[in-house]
Amino acid sequence: MIHEMTIQTRVADFAKGQAWYEVLLKREPDFIPHEGFAEWEIIPGCWLQVAEGLAAEGSGPMRFAVIDIEAERERLAASLEIAHFEIYQREEVPVKWGTFADPWGNRIGFFEYLDEAEKAEKLRRFQQTI
Repeated sequence: MIHEMTIQTRVADFAKGQAWYEVLLKREPDFIPHEGFAEWEIIPGCWLQVAEGLAAEGSGPMRFAVIDIEAERERLAASLEIAHFEIYQREEVPVKWGTFADPWGNRIGFFEYLDEAEKAEKLRRFQQTI
């Protein structure tokens, strides 16, 4: 039985990478086991690891659910100078999504549930886990 997961992304300049991901995630790492490595528990049991090294070409995107994708896009433009990224939506898909890259080429994205009842239920379930 799988009960936790980690996702690792690599950055060539670790100090800048850690600072960049602190802004993206709006907080400092939860765990720094050694130099050149930091971890954030994104949701219970799901860890993002940022490690010093070369980004894996063609990987990702790693997408995070957000409440308001347009607001997050504006926040990233102001705080991390992320170029305006397209937000996509298709009738048969219950979310809208967008993808951008960190300064090292790692592809990252956000998605937002379109149905307000589904969004509220996802948030309720998340809040029960924290």
